[in-house]
Amino acid sequence: MGTELLPWVFTTGWASGINAYLVVLILGIAQRFFEVSGVPAALGRTDVMIAAGVLFFLEMFADKIPYLDSAWDTVHTVIRPMVGATLGYLIGHEFSSLDAAFSAATGGFTALAAHLVKAGTRAAVNTSPEPASNVLVSTGEDVAVAGVVSLAFLNPWLAATIAAIILIAGAFLVMFVFKKLRRLRRRYDEWGERNGLTPARDYGRGPGRGNETKPLPEWRGDETQRLPERRP
Repeated sequence: MGTELLPWVFTTGWASGINAYLVVLILGIAQRFFEVSGVPAALGRTDVMIAAGVLFFLEMFADKIPYLDSAWDTVHTVIRPMVGATLGYLIGHEFSSLDAAFSAATGGFTALAAHLVKAGTRAAVNTSPEPASNVLVSTGEDVAVAGVVSLAFLNPWLAATIAAIILIAGAFLVMFVFKKLRRLRRRYDEWGERNGLTPARDYGRGPGRGNETKPLPEWRGDETQRLPERRP
């Protein structure tokens, strides 16, 4: 895959993993009204732009409602990587079939990675009781996607670098948050055990170990226990 394609494919793949319909809409507008070079002509079609606009409108609301956003992410576990792979194929198809194959694979895997980070972030945010955090996170994601994809028209390598930094930082943030949540859950369980609210758990021992009670030997009625004879 040529070096001129790599930043475009990576950026659109990352953005597709977060909001695939917004990416298609932005690329379609750029091709249709601004005639940006490198954007596939198929994205500027009227039917494609209308479909992307309607689906983006639906996602814009579903993505800001707690727990509904996680359900929406589950449905799009396949859709977002497919959109990323399709965009990569269309971008690389202008050069050669080999470039198209590598572009599709790069776009698909990048979109999948970005989607998993987003889904993990939303699962962590949904632990918060107030809905404002969902709105802020969703709005921030939309602004980031629109900004980075628009920057790619001017400086593809800079846009790809920013996308990579956001992706890596998001992955570390998700792992950090879930580690904190597991530690908090453990402390809560220990507090419940001390106050008799939850059954006791043995955290320091593996399965099959701990305070196990050995079964008593089975007594049979037809057997008699003989005492040793006392010799004079």
